[in-house]
This record gives sequence, C-alpha cells and structure tokens, in this order.
Amino acid sequence: MRWDGQRESDNIDDRRGTGTGRIGGLGLGGIILVLAVSYFTGANPLTLINLLNGVQSMTEPSTPPEPGPTGPPSDQMGKFASVVLADTETTWHTLLGRRYEEPRMVLFTGAVHSACGTTSSAVGPFYCSNDHTVYLDLSFFNELARRLGAPGDFAKAYVIAHEVGHHVQSLLGIAEHVNRLQRQASDMERNALSVRLELQADCFAGVWGHHADRERNLIEPGDFEEGLRAASAIGDDRLQKMSHGHVQPESWTHGSSEQRITWLRKGLETGDPKACDTFTNNRL
Repeated sequence: MRWDGQRESDNIDDRRGTGTGRIGGLGLGGIILVLAVSYFTGANPLTLINLLNGVQSMTEPSTPPEPGPTGPPSDQMGKFASVVLADTETTWHTLLGRRYEEPRMVLFTGAVHSACGTTSSAVGPFYCSNDHTVYLDLSFFNELARRLGAPGDFAKAYVIAHEVGHHVQSLLGIAEHVNRLQRQASDMERNALSVRLELQADCFAGVWGHHADRERNLIEPGDFEEGLRAASAIGDDRLQKMSHGHVQPESWTHGSSEQRITWLRKGLETGDPKACDTFTNNRL
C-alpha cells in the first residue's frame, strides 16, 4: 500500500504500555485453545474468554484504572493504523454523507478497559458500539503474518476496515436490529445471525478498499490478494481445523474462509455498500 505520508486520523489514542497488559493476553494460541474447549463443551467462545479474564482478575493483584488517552502513535505501525483509519473516514463520509460519525481507535497491549468492559487481546481486534471505538492490539498483525500465513499491509488494513465496518453497521441501525433478533433466538440461530453480521463487515471492508484504490491510488499490485489471504486465514473452519482437526459449522460466528473471501471480494469489486446485504441473500 502507498500509505507513507498520507493523512493520519485525529481519532486515535495510543494506550500501549499503560500497565494493563497483564489481564488476559492469551494471543492466538489462547484463541485456538478456547475454540477447542468451545467445540467439545458447546460453550460460547466469548463466554469462555470472559470467564478466563474473571478468574485471572481474582488471582492476580488488581490493576489500577487505565490512564486516559496518551495521544497519537509515533511508531511506524501505529502511524499505519492511523492512516488506514483516516482513509476509511474519507470513504465513509463520501458514501454516507452527514450520517457518518467518525469512530475512535484505541491501540492497546494485552488488555483494555472499554465501555464494553475489560477485554483481553485474546478476542482479537474488536469494535465497541457503546463508545463507538475500535480497539486494536497491534501484536495481532504479527500473529496474522507468522502463525496464519497472511502478511502484508493490506491484510492489516482489511482487519481495521472490518472493524470500521461494524461501526457503519451501528450507525445504520443494522447491529441493533441483529441484537434484537439474537435475544429471541436459539444458540444456533444467534450464531447464524452473527455470521451474516461479520460477513457484511467483511464486505464493507472491501468497499473501503475499492475506493482507496479507485479514488486515491493507495493500492499496489498484490494488495487485494493479501487481503483475501487474510480473510481465508481467519475463517471459522480453518481456525477450528487448527484447534481440533474438525469443523463444526453450527458453532461458526464469523463465517468460513470461502464465505469471508466471497464477501470481501464483493466489496472490493463493487465499492457499493448496497451490494453487501448478507441478510436477504440465502446463500452466503
């Protein structure tokens, strides 16, 4: 990606090194372990992660409240995240106009306090709708490249744009509608709705990539392929095979590798958020 020297976002707070990294911090190995336990017990993976965090908080000394924002990042990887966030702002302002409210991004290490609670890096990058903020431990990108075989700038940018996609869903009322449906659904139905929500966020990430390429020439040859490899690398079926050698589709919450590739590609090719309707499409 041609990101060096591009505009950085004003909506980013670098909280790395603020002393809260001891809570959780399971990393990719922990995620795989949690998936394995989830497979054999039927428990929700996020429930297991929250339980681990709770046990650890009882057995370790308490951590003081996290200090406030420490300002914009000064290192290369932090600046990269800031540039990608800024470019998503440009795209979604163009597409949504006044409806678009810029999210914030918090960079953290290990664990972070958010309006959605204290969350470990084990859950990966996440979006909290309660404070309209994307939370990102940049070490996830090392795991993505080294353990999952998905290196490259656009692979990292796709992850950020996916979380911004959840912010778009929040602004458009899609996320709240899905949450209402999930409260009345069975476990299997809740998972199926989650998959559709996640695949739409993949497609929205592709929409950003399309406009970053066509309008600002940020994309270099091979970049989109990096993003598609990343989408494949974090498919539920691939992660389940890594953790226990078997696939359990009814427990998926993000979609298979093939599904994630399909919807990211649709966004990349069309650049149109209307093409990202995963809820009326019977075949994902």
